[in-house]
Amino acid sequence: MRAIARTLLLLTATLASAQVNLPANGRLDSAKIQTSGERAIFAIFHASWCSWCKRLDAFLGSPEIQPVIDKYFVQVYFTVQEHGDKKDLNTPGADEFLNQWGGNDSGLPFFAFLDSKGVMVVNSIEPPRDGRKAANIGFPDADHEVDWFLTMLSKAAPAMTAGERATLEKSLRPPKK
Repeated sequence: MRAIARTLLLLTATLASAQVNLPANGRLDSAKIQTSGERAIFAIFHASWCSWCKRLDAFLGSPEIQPVIDKYFVQVYFTVQEHGDKKDLNTPGADEFLNQWGGNDSGLPFFAFLDSKGVMVVNSIEPPRDGRKAANIGFPDADHEVDWFLTMLSKAAPAMTAGERATLEKSLRPPKK
């Protein structure tokens, strides 16, 4: 049994490291394998020129946030909207997923939470409310965007504890003066 688990871990690590060269459907397939049916998928669309994408990356990779995200999600990145000499960075086929999951013309970063089979649970388009039109929250910066992000987490990872959500929220909301 240990040999099988070890082989699966090695295969998962190999797939993750090779993800750089995988087209979009290969990346999603790799993420599905890594979920082991137990975690959800956090699909993130980004570009090298996008400053909000970099803020999202920094947030997700921070020491207090990453363990919580990794506990409930497998992250999969899709590069889109690159131009000129960086056009080669675009993930082949990613535009199809971007459109399929509701992110066309929404701005970056755009993200969607998928179940372990790759079916969308919720995306980063905040529904209309309080006089605002439906819009992509991108990196959740404003209070209403943080609220939607926390709602997304509740839908995508219902087992996440209140304490874990509070850790994410504390990192996103600036301290009140």
